[in-house]
Order: sequence, then C-alpha cells, then structure tokens
Amino acid sequence: MMKYNWLTVNATRVVMVAAVVLLMQGCGFVKSKFGGKGGKGGEVGVTNGEITATGRKGWKQPTPYGMVLVPSGSFIMGQADEDVAATQINMNRQVTISSFYMDDAEISNHEYRQYVNALLADSVSTLGEEEIMAKFYPDTTVWKNDFTYHNGDPMLEHYYGHPAFDTYPVVGVSWVAAKHFCKWRTNTLDDFRTKDGGYKSFGFRLPSEAEWEWAARGGKNGAKYPWGNPYVANGKGCYLANFKPQRGNFDADGYPYTAPATAYSPNDYGLYNMAGNVAEWCRDAYADNTNAIVWDMNPDNQNADEPRKVVRGGSWKDIAYYLETGTRYYEYEDQKRSYIGFRCVMDNLEGRTASARGGRSSKAKSSKKASAKKV
Repeated sequence: MMKYNWLTVNATRVVMVAAVVLLMQGCGFVKSKFGGKGGKGGEVGVTNGEITATGRKGWKQPTPYGMVLVPSGSFIMGQADEDVAATQINMNRQVTISSFYMDDAEISNHEYRQYVNALLADSVSTLGEEEIMAKFYPDTTVWKNDFTYHNGDPMLEHYYGHPAFDTYPVVGVSWVAAKHFCKWRTNTLDDFRTKDGGYKSFGFRLPSEAEWEWAARGGKNGAKYPWGNPYVANGKGCYLANFKPQRGNFDADGYPYTAPATAYSPNDYGLYNMAGNVAEWCRDAYADNTNAIVWDMNPDNQNADEPRKVVRGGSWKDIAYYLETGTRYYEYEDQKRSYIGFRCVMDNLEGRTASARGGRSSKAKSSKKASAKKV
C-alpha cells in the first residue's frame, strides 16, 4: 500500500514538472536547448549567412551614487484631501509610472558647487564667465529680495559659500540652471564610463510631475503627506517636516530657514524631504488642464513655449497645504527663489523590460539586481 502511494506521488510530480516546462516553453521562458535543435549560439553577429546575434555582454545598470530605486506602479494621482484653495487643477486620475532612480535628498550646496566650479574651469571660453555667473551661479540675493523688510544679510553672505551649510539644499537656482546641472552631471558620468570602456548612462534629468508625486507618496496610495495621513506631527508632537507651523512659528520644527538635505525621516522609498524644506522643480510645463492633455502612462507635459514650470513639495516658508503630495503650483523657469531647489532622476530601463518582473531572467539574477550597491 505504501509502495503504491509512493509510486503515485512520484508519477504525479513528474506530470506536474512536465506540465510546468511545457507552459514555460509556450511563454518563451525556457531557452531553446530544452526544445532540442535550433538553439542560437553565443554573442556573435552573422554566422554562415544567418543572423546569430544575442544580447551584448557587459551591460548593467548600477544604482547611481546618492540615488534610490523607485519601483514602477499605478496610483491615483491628484489631491488626496480637500482642495483648500479651491484651485481644481489636480483632479484625481489613475496613472502608471515606470521605475526610475531618484536622488534620496535635494541637491546640496556643496554638490552644486562642484558643477559651478567645473563650469568656471572648463566652460568660460564657450559660455563666458558673465553668462555662467548670471545664469547658473546661485543668486544669493534671494534671501533679501524674496521678502520685504527682512534681515536676510546673514543668509545672503553665508548660505551658499560657508561650510556650515554644505549639506543644506541649494536655492536661488532657476529651472533652466537645474536642467543644465542634470546635463553636466550626465556628461561627467558618461565621460568616465566611456574612458573605462563601459556604456553611457541613461542620463540625469528633472523628474516629471507624475514621477515626483508617485515618489513622494512612497507607496502609500492616497497619502496626504509622504509619511501618510493625516497630521504634520507625530504622537509626541514633533513636526515631521520643515515648513511654517501654527501661525508662523518657523522655529517650531527645529529650523527657522532650511534644514540639512537629509533632515527628518525618509518616506518608505528612502527619500528625504519630499515635503517641506525646499520646494522642487519638475520637468513639466504647467497647465491648469494637465489631466486633459497628457497620457495616463508616464504623463509628462514638455512644452518649451510655456515658461511656467511645475513646482512641488512646499518649503520652509509654506503652510502645510503646500506640503501635501497632491498640491501643485508653478514658477517661471528663469526665476530664482530662496525656497526652491531640485533633485535629479534617471530612467531605470531594466524596469521597462521582462527581466524586471521575472521574465527571461532567473530569480538569482533578479535578486542580484535588487541588491545592487551604489557605485
């Protein structure tokens, strides 16, 4: 009786394995060697008059330094709570976002300084020192010009240049300058990679408005703030972001002006200050009717003729309404403010292929990609 059961169980296992192999073969997950003849060779081009090329070797997409991987997904984009200002410019809509890498914190003064120093060292002959200083150098006078009758002299003199503020987010940078920084950062990385015999990167850029909102929510669909709902302080009464609490007690959250780029706790994607500290430039041109003109798959409104660009996240000088993940507003692309900074993203092309969801690649290979270290 025991022998009969043992034979029955093993026969059942054989049938199940065979069925799984046939099913995987039909979906294209099993290499042709399981099918007998007709398998392709290694990485070659044309052999004996037949195309035998397979994937090129040596390519991989490491996590860029200072960035975290934001997964792909679908979410309800738009206002997550009452639209206090009654703007009606971010109605709810389901969108899908592909995976990408994002800076875990806003670009800091010291990071931006590397860019300015490089321009002054290498690009004076092409751009001219006057254009570099006017267009790309941070405008430190914003600490006085943005606020009437305000003693901004200490911030004007020390914020960008003093080591005390090295890890604080850069401000006084226009959308045009932020976009140019992304280009310089891309060229710097690609120059190194190509000299080392590697492939070029996919390039750094500003996040689209939809990418920014998806990342800010940290996987919490419908979340009012990056940390969830519905309050701006935790159970101990400690504020969770740098903004304008109460009726203007700027110091109540720990910082009267900006805070270090990695202050406060990150959201569930590992991103710091997606609410408050400094608002952030997005790539999109601003439009009241954005929902009507963009697609629901990776929406991105790039319109060079529209000088208004989307700003998200709220800042140290804003009330809590502007910290909400669904609140959107704008600034003109050439304006520089003491409360607007930025961070970069990079496309994750592996997140747009079958291998990202387990197709064609083994589990072992997928787990290596998931645990890739920063380089």
